[in-house]
Amino acid sequence: MRILVADTFPSGHLDRLGELGHDCDYRPDTTSGQLPGLLAGRTALVVRSTRVTAEALEGADALRLVIRAGSGTNTIDRDAASARGIYVCNVPGRNAIAVAELACALMLALDRGLYDNVADLRAGRWDKKRHSRARGIHGRRVGVIGLGRIGLAFAERAAAFGTTVYAVAKPDRSAQVLERARAIGVRFVDDLPTLARTCDVLSLHLPATDGTRHLVDADLLAHVRPGTLILNTARGDLIDEDALIEAMEDKDVRAGLDVYADEPAGGTGRIESRLARHPNVYGTHHIGASTEQAQQAVADEVVAMVAAFQSGSVRHCVNLDDVRPTANSGEFP
Repeated sequence: MRILVADTFPSGHLDRLGELGHDCDYRPDTTSGQLPGLLAGRTALVVRSTRVTAEALEGADALRLVIRAGSGTNTIDRDAASARGIYVCNVPGRNAIAVAELACALMLALDRGLYDNVADLRAGRWDKKRHSRARGIHGRRVGVIGLGRIGLAFAERAAAFGTTVYAVAKPDRSAQVLERARAIGVRFVDDLPTLARTCDVLSLHLPATDGTRHLVDADLLAHVRPGTLILNTARGDLIDEDALIEAMEDKDVRAGLDVYADEPAGGTGRIESRLARHPNVYGTHHIGASTEQAQQAVADEVVAMVAAFQSGSVRHCVNLDDVRPTANSGEFP
């Protein structure tokens, strides 16, 4: 297979793909705008942050497989891929611990004002009185919105700090999820407004879909308590940013954010987000999955997925039922 790897990928795993007989073109600095000119003749594409647009796929005359080396596939035009007979796959769960760790770090940093502590020290200011104000996390109520792999990993770690973890009850949760939730001690409430009224911390762990866009809006924020901490290490589209800024001004809500609605598509650039600049926000640069442990685990699965595809099976496919055969599809794979 001719594989274009258009984002950073561990060198040892590139070697493993080569040992399996694949021709790998490694271009880690590829932008979305450059991608349309690079896909001709490629059989597979591996991306992390690079957007895969319908325009890019128009020139993908031999492409059969797009792997998102992470969980979310909202940066890939799935409809365009399906129409061209291209399978879109993700790597779910392998970065769950890394994202959960960052969510916990943001929660603790907000509670103790760690970023402000560091900023004052670096500026030569000593203000122990100001920075001694912290409520503490032990005994607080933490609401987890989304009990997938990452949400459960965060819930486990939040519970270890002595918090009580809450989530919204849903009739379609699997027995495995319910068993793990019971082991953590998760308490269930009927709906999101009840969760918002109940909890001191709300942590978002959902994919970006039409149904989750602006889930945290003015209506939901009307139910949160003053001083609530809101964590988002999932997708920027989950939050109505204007509504959150208003809640920060009116209720002293604070937020720990790793994602934003209009963040730059590449690894570097400018971000013009008014939310990211707000003094009640502790923000990071969409780095939730960016630990060495997580990237090694994701890369392991990418290699396994390519090997499986070469053998005639497709793993973790998010558009399996929608892929339409085309003249270029040939024999699977």
